[in-house]
Amino acid sequence: MADRDFLRWPFLEDAHRDFAARVEAFAATLPAHHDDADAATRDLARALGEAGLLAAAVPEDGRLEVRKLCLARDILARHSGLADFAFAMQGLGTGAITLFGSDELKARVLPGVRAGTTLAAFALSEPEAGSDVAAMATTATRDGEHWVLDGEKTWISNGGIAGSYVVFARSGEAPGARGLSCFWVPGEAMRVVERIHTAAPHPLARLALDGVRVPDAHRIGVPGDGFRIAMSVLDVFRSTVGAAALGFARRGLDLLLKRATTRRLFGAPLFEQGQVQAAIADAAMDVEASALLVYRAAWLKDQGTPRVSREASMAKLHATEAAFRVADAAAQFHGGLGVVAGSAPELLTREVRALRVYEGASEIQRVVIARAERDRRAG
Repeated sequence: MADRDFLRWPFLEDAHRDFAARVEAFAATLPAHHDDADAATRDLARALGEAGLLAAAVPEDGRLEVRKLCLARDILARHSGLADFAFAMQGLGTGAITLFGSDELKARVLPGVRAGTTLAAFALSEPEAGSDVAAMATTATRDGEHWVLDGEKTWISNGGIAGSYVVFARSGEAPGARGLSCFWVPGEAMRVVERIHTAAPHPLARLALDGVRVPDAHRIGVPGDGFRIAMSVLDVFRSTVGAAALGFARRGLDLLLKRATTRRLFGAPLFEQGQVQAAIADAAMDVEASALLVYRAAWLKDQGTPRVSREASMAKLHATEAAFRVADAAAQFHGGLGVVAGSAPELLTREVRALRVYEGASEIQRVVIARAERDRRAG
C-alpha cells in the first residue's frame, strides 16, 4: 500500500521488507469477517502454516525476531482481526517452549504448531489472578516423576480448541510470584468449564485442571521459574499487541479517508469540513506515533536488550488507546452506517476494544511505565 513508507525506516532491514511483502500478499486474500470463529481459526492457522508464515512465530532456530512478529500482526490486523489472532496465538502459546523448553519438548510440540495443524494456548490468567499473577491459585504438586495440577484458568484464547497448552501453576518453592512453575499440557487433559463469548468473536474459554498428571519431562524451566518465564514471553509479545492495534488503526484511517473523500455533505465532499480534517490529522498522527513506538521497542529487543518492559508497555499502551480513538472517529463520521451490525466501522470498533485489556490492561501499562521511570531516574 502507498502508506507503507515506514518499511524504509532504519529499524527495519531488507529481510523484514521481503517478509512484509509475503504477509501482505497473503493478507490481501483474507475476508474481514468470519461466521464461525472456531472453524475460521483452525483454517487460518493451517493457511498461515502452509504459507510458511508461522515460522516467524514458532521459529525452528528458537530465535523469536520481534520485528517480524510486529510486521505480521500489523499487516494481518489491517485485513483481518481473526487472522492476526491465529498468528499471534501460535507464537504466544509456544513462546515458553521456544525460549525455555527442552529439546525433547520442542521436537514434540513445535512442528505441529508451526505447520498450523495444532493450535496453541497460553494459560496464565485465573478467575482471581489476572494482572496480579502472584495471586495464582492453580497448584502443581510433585508426585515422584510427575506433577499433579489442580485449578482453573480463564480468558484463555484458543481455549477449548487448542491441542497444546502452556500452563502456569503454584509449585510452592517460595511465596508469591517466586513460587510458580510452567508446564506443557496436552489439550485433551484440559476440561472446558465454559466457552466465553466476546464482542469480536474468537475462541475463548474457562478451563479446569482436575488432578491432571504431567510428567516432569513436560516441565518448562526449573521449578519456581514460572513467573520469570511468563514475563519473558510477554516481554517479547507485548510489543506485538501494539503492532496489531497499529494495523487496526491503519484500517480505521483507511475507512475515515474513504468516507471523507466519497461522501458529499451540503454540496461538497465531507473532507471539506474542518472537523473532519482535524479527525484525519489526529488519526494520522496516532498511526505514525504508534508505529514509531512499536518498531522502536521491537528493534531494541532484537538488538539483545535484556528487558524492554518500559518500551513495550509504551508501545502497547499508546497503540491500543490510539486505535480505539481512530476506530471511534471512523464510526462517528460514517453516521448511522457506523453502528450498523457487521459494517466495516462497527466491526472495527468491536475488534479494537479487547486490545486495551488483554496482556496487561492500559492501567497496568501505566504502572509499569511509571515504575520504570522512577527506577531509571533513581539509578
